[in-house]
Amino acid sequence: MQLLPTSTHDCPATLHLVCGKIGAGKSTLSRQLSMQPRTALICEDTWLAALYPGQITSVADYLRNAAALRGILTDHVCCLLQAGVSVVLDFPSNTPASRAWARQIFVRAGAAHRLHFLDVPDEVCKARLRARNAAGAHPFQATEAEFERITRHFVAPAEEEGFDVIHLPGG
Repeated sequence: MQLLPTSTHDCPATLHLVCGKIGAGKSTLSRQLSMQPRTALICEDTWLAALYPGQITSVADYLRNAAALRGILTDHVCCLLQAGVSVVLDFPSNTPASRAWARQIFVRAGAAHRLHFLDVPDEVCKARLRARNAAGAHPFQATEAEFERITRHFVAPAEEEGFDVIHLPGG
């Protein structure tokens, strides 16, 4: 039996984070980013729908279950990065607290990072949300009232947070 070399990659692993309001295109961008070699996609919505089927009916349910999921995945994502696999986290990095969680992962793993900020106007996001809800393919549907309630907590990345931000204006 022949053992593989310890490192089979030419470049260090990168943790890709996405920031943007509901309907900004975070999942679409995440899928595109994950098409790169040696890159894994971890989608919060997919995991939450599988782990908590029919149990997320409010923002409070989401917050509780998302926190549990982050706790479960922290070590796993760190291990992937340390093994040389880049990771795209299709999780909303929409607050300083959510970004702090991601920071502790890439710092602990010694990995690079990119924070992709989809800066899309509310009206565009709402139109995309309506289309997504009508298509019925997304595991969770949000109303415009929920969009407004959740958007009140959105905080764009600030320079003093120290992230490598890729600003993607949209509209």
